[in-house]
Amino acid sequence: MAVSREENTEKQQQKAPRRKLSEYGKQLQEKQKVKEMYGLRERQFKRFFAVAGKQRDGGPGENLLILLERRLDNVVYKLKMATTRTQARQIITHGHVLVNGKKIYSPSYLVSVEDVVTLSQRASTLTTFLADVVDKRMKIGIKVPEWLELDKKDRIGRVLRLPVRADVQVPIEEHLIVELYSK
Repeated sequence: MAVSREENTEKQQQKAPRRKLSEYGKQLQEKQKVKEMYGLRERQFKRFFAVAGKQRDGGPGENLLILLERRLDNVVYKLKMATTRTQARQIITHGHVLVNGKKIYSPSYLVSVEDVVTLSQRASTLTTFLADVVDKRMKIGIKVPEWLELDKKDRIGRVLRLPVRADVQVPIEEHLIVELYSK
């Protein structure tokens, strides 16, 4: 009687007891979770952490999350102009996003207070993209964060204020990331 591959892996998983995660493992897991969520590579993440550590106000972990929230790809995603942050990065690099009337090609561009984020004229000719992605997502009851304002009809977003730690709804333990990098 032959044992199937699936049954064999199930038995192995049942036999192997889960080891308790070390403190370093928890810190690394938290950093990887944040990196994955915002779609960053290690080098980019380290650069953002270095910038966050040099800021005077607030702690480095809180500053890191605020910087990540201010990235243009995240803002486009939060303004419901893309279904994922990856898609937001793609439409930015293709030149479909304007900030204050200027094309921005860098997804890591940091928005400031009073910045106006819109789709380019060329993007407005992409009727399938607008219908399937932007308009469909804008009709969903996903709430835009309080630090952003969205005009659904004209597809225009405004940055009302800089985000604060309370605006980040995902449970992130930023102190673990700070501990990891302070070694």
